[in-house]
Amino acid sequence: MKQSIILAGGCFWGVEAYFKLVDGVLDTTVGYIAGHTSNPSYEAVCSGSGHAEAVAIDYDEDTIDLKTLLEHFFNIVDPTLVNRQGPDIGVQYRTGIYNYTDTQKAIIDRYLDQLRATLKKTVYVELKTGEPFYEAESYHQDYLDKNKNGYCHVNLNSVKNVK
Repeated sequence: MKQSIILAGGCFWGVEAYFKLVDGVLDTTVGYIAGHTSNPSYEAVCSGSGHAEAVAIDYDEDTIDLKTLLEHFFNIVDPTLVNRQGPDIGVQYRTGIYNYTDTQKAIIDRYLDQLRATLKKTVYVELKTGEPFYEAESYHQDYLDKNKNGYCHVNLNSVKNVK
């Protein structure tokens, strides 16, 4: 059955490219979430609209469950950083999980509790339910597919590290 989740983990180009490699992911769309305005442009996001760069992920829960998606997500982000991932710094590069259902939220809460206990550090992950998602401009969609030498802070080969 198809489910959806939105993940923010730094520059959305690399996060999208990574999740396109994950078995069970049906579709990805990059965009903006959890800001102060409606329908922001990339320029507005970079200028302080408060949105995070994020990736909407549709997945087949018969092939991959939410816990495994979260394992993939935390394979490519450092949840102890505030408003940054890799060399990207700014509020738009914060780490966040944006869910749609109470069932998803319960799974995410359990996962984050376990992560905090394992890391023994503060975990900075924004968690919100039902936030509006605004699709990014077309040139951002599938960016690394279109630009083979494009910038990416995510190690795309690390997808193999998650079972």
